[in-house]
Amino acid sequence: MCIRYFSRLLLTTAALFVLAGQSFSQEKNIPKDLYIASTIPDSLKEDANSVVRYSLKDRNITGPGRAEEHYHTIITILNEKGSDEAEIALQYNKKFISLSSFEMRVYGADGTLIKKYHKSDMYDQSAVDNETLVTDDRILSISHTVATYPSTIEFIYDYDRKSLMSLGAWAYQDYEQSVQNSSYRISINSDAGFRYKNFNTSIKPVKTTAEKIDSYTWKVSNLKAFKHESGSQSWRVLPKVYFAAGAFEFYGVPGDMATWQGYGKWQQQLNADVCSLTPERAEEIRKMTADIKTDREKAKFLYEYMQKSVRYVGIQLGIGGWKPFPATFVDQKKYGDCKALSNYMSALLKAVNIPSCYAIVNAGANMQPADPAFPNNPFNHVILCIPFKADTAWLECTSSTQAFGKLGPFTENRYALLVTEDGGKLVKTPASTDVDNQFNSEVHIKLNEDGSALAQVKILSTGDYRADYMGLMYLKEDEQKSRMIRMLNMRQPSAFSFTPSSDKDGVKEVGLELEYDRFCDVLSGSKQFYKPRVFDLWQSTLPVEEKRKTDYYFEVPMLKTCVTTIDLPAGFEVETLPTDQNLKFTYGSYDVKYVYDATKNQVVSTTKFNLKNQVIPAAKYNEMQVYMDAIAKAQNKKLVIRRKA
Repeated sequence: MCIRYFSRLLLTTAALFVLAGQSFSQEKNIPKDLYIASTIPDSLKEDANSVVRYSLKDRNITGPGRAEEHYHTIITILNEKGSDEAEIALQYNKKFISLSSFEMRVYGADGTLIKKYHKSDMYDQSAVDNETLVTDDRILSISHTVATYPSTIEFIYDYDRKSLMSLGAWAYQDYEQSVQNSSYRISINSDAGFRYKNFNTSIKPVKTTAEKIDSYTWKVSNLKAFKHESGSQSWRVLPKVYFAAGAFEFYGVPGDMATWQGYGKWQQQLNADVCSLTPERAEEIRKMTADIKTDREKAKFLYEYMQKSVRYVGIQLGIGGWKPFPATFVDQKKYGDCKALSNYMSALLKAVNIPSCYAIVNAGANMQPADPAFPNNPFNHVILCIPFKADTAWLECTSSTQAFGKLGPFTENRYALLVTEDGGKLVKTPASTDVDNQFNSEVHIKLNEDGSALAQVKILSTGDYRADYMGLMYLKEDEQKSRMIRMLNMRQPSAFSFTPSSDKDGVKEVGLELEYDRFCDVLSGSKQFYKPRVFDLWQSTLPVEEKRKTDYYFEVPMLKTCVTTIDLPAGFEVETLPTDQNLKFTYGSYDVKYVYDATKNQVVSTTKFNLKNQVIPAAKYNEMQVYMDAIAKAQNKKLVIRRKA
């Protein structure tokens, strides 16, 4: 993550929070039956890979920017699919977050203790990932290899935190997991402005108050497992209770998250001293753009200049997890993370008097958007917004290839927090349409009488498809071939040549030269049977789910076309032409038409696939499933040619 994105268990605190004398709620004697697999009710085994036998999460806010947390969980793993419950990774920071104690116990099916692990047995490593190169966060992890099922795993550990921002959420059930007993308790000062909000659940807490300290306790029990439905999003399904408070303090910097405006003010203060270039450099930027007429053209020029000049490097140290590197640093060193590059782009625009807004967003395809009615910190990424007079442009500053003003599924169609001089303002990023994500192709196939073939393919792509083909540019030749064959789901060629061509105005062109020693499906006497295309426009089919409960998500709406011209071998003619198809469902269509030109001895097919909506309501799933089966059948129709008499 390019924003420091601590576990959602992190706590937000205020200088007002004083919990002197508070202690963790006392755990009752845990029944021995909870360690014995045979005591699990049959109703909790159905569709379950694991069962939460007992879970207690107990969190006390002990002072400004401070909290103590106690976690105790017992989980019985029923089969191999639940084996990841026997591993854990816990984040810490040597200065602000410490794992004060840890113990992991492993029990056999009859409840017999088999093994114990302690904190000293855990593997300690830096919390780097594919996006973060340097960070002062670390991870303690441990994994037990389950030899027999069922087995029971117990975790008991405590955290001490001295710098807190987000109160996070209680996620008490996962897919294919049932819950026998689980509870969550948080204690917090009555003046803290504590809030909570349910998602996919209606449970309510029991609240008690003593000496201006509010304690909230949630409990659930005997929750049956539910299956994961393909194409669903977990945030639309799994139950969670989200928490937030007003004032907080993070790395010594106080802030207020009671409102989105207050959160934005905190970020604006962090950015205030890092968002300008040196006067000399600003003058150079003005000279570079002096002959460009409009602000939009200037912004496009500077965005493409930035893409060529700097590169993404994730470095998350201290408050730098939220505070960008100075624009002068990025200008000199030529690297930065999403915060630094967005801030640098803003400084370039500032040099030519074009205002822009740093925008914080929860990135990832179909990720859960921020809730306008519940100010908190659900974000993990930064982009840039340019509010032109006539329209608004959004910039993904971490990408060296993204087209100006285009976001894509990583950040589109969700709320972002604009950081302005007046504080934060939650606004919606634009949603792409099918026309924005196009795959348009032309294919010319020359058949030979022995069933072999030569094929030329030309692809023009925009939006999400353009991003796919831009990514191919950085791969080796063999990787390009395997990736392309996988992307198009096309039959394996005997020879393959990939030619990247132009990339202009958001349209990427690529070309393929293919050879097939055997393109014919069946040779039967004087007849040859062919699947009349190199690749299908749509490859997916869906399982039958008669009682679908959740919406189905695609990454983007899309429009795909292909015109395929097939030259028949000399001396051959068409015996059977595939029938035209016109298939529709509420949110899409598939059309294919075949024409045989006897004079040219060519078959030309024109195919179009259109998906209008990214999200398909659960009530329309069965209609879509039937429709996609029909597409698969239509694409399997054969072209039959024969030798002329």
